[in-house]
Amino acid sequence: MRNNAKPLIFDGHNDVLLKLMLNGGRKAVASFTSGRDGHIDLARAKTGGFGGGFFAIFVPSPDDRDVRVEEMTKPTYDLPLPDPLDQPQALTTALQQAALLLQLQEEGALSICRTTRDIRAAMDQGRIAAIMHIEGAEAIDADLTALDVFHAAGLRSLGPVWSRPNIFAHGVPFRYPSTGDIGAGLTPDGENLIRRCNQLGIMIDLSHLNEAGFWDVARLSDAPLVATHSNAHAVCPHARNLTDKQLAAIAENDGMVGLNFAAAFLREDGQMRPQVPLDTMLRHLDHLISILGEDRVGMGSDFDGAIIPQDISDVAGLPNLRAAMLAHGYSDDLMAKLCHENWLRVLDKTWNQPKKP
Repeated sequence: MRNNAKPLIFDGHNDVLLKLMLNGGRKAVASFTSGRDGHIDLARAKTGGFGGGFFAIFVPSPDDRDVRVEEMTKPTYDLPLPDPLDQPQALTTALQQAALLLQLQEEGALSICRTTRDIRAAMDQGRIAAIMHIEGAEAIDADLTALDVFHAAGLRSLGPVWSRPNIFAHGVPFRYPSTGDIGAGLTPDGENLIRRCNQLGIMIDLSHLNEAGFWDVARLSDAPLVATHSNAHAVCPHARNLTDKQLAAIAENDGMVGLNFAAAFLREDGQMRPQVPLDTMLRHLDHLISILGEDRVGMGSDFDGAIIPQDISDVAGLPNLRAAMLAHGYSDDLMAKLCHENWLRVLDKTWNQPKKP
């Protein structure tokens, strides 16, 4: 009988650090190894064949998430963008989450990886391979001093925005139906951020950027174009999803897209409800592969940050997705690419590329 916990899945996005911070901070870290509410802990990661992924540092807005989720169950919605955050306060929160990731490593729950060799070694040893990622650069100052410090601590991936404006760029709202063609793109500070990330070898995440920002990054960056957790707009016309034109640009640039498991970005009706057949996820995968090719598509779950299809539910449910992919006709070679090899390919190309002087 085939082991549906293989191949290991390396995942483009989770919000475990935020959840640990909100549930007690350092005192909550032990729950990652002993068992916790939410989508990921050590035991369920082993059951599901979760090899690791991008552990997001995310500074939440002081809004009511339950109200936002309720609005997203309606046939159409257009939620206002949260207000910008204060940089010093955002930095404090970001440092708290970075410290939690370091503590998880100290306690042997995972390994913070700076190279693809680190990722392969961790997965071979049965340890969760973690990339330190920042989702929304509110914690970074205009002089980019904090960026250099985070990089020294292990930061290797950064999304300039979440769904709110900051000094670097503009995000897309939670709007359905809509495209991401909303507002201006990168600011001058944002252009400097992109250039510095290129110099440091920090991967730039296009998820949450509006279309103008996407095309600005495509123009400026010398690294592969990557969206860690985004889906196909042709299947679900949500502002968060990527149009075929954007996907074609990522394909031409030899970049990468990770399939987002968040229900509202999967369902054709854009509603944040867990009743999502696995066939819907396969439709997105098929569409992404049809434009990006087999080497540029992977997983970007948004575990611990969204409502996930009920047939997966949490990280222990990943074997159900693998089984559906196999039944759909995906070959063993394609399975390996989609589950982790494509992420390792694009990260190797991003982190080890020659830097401009």
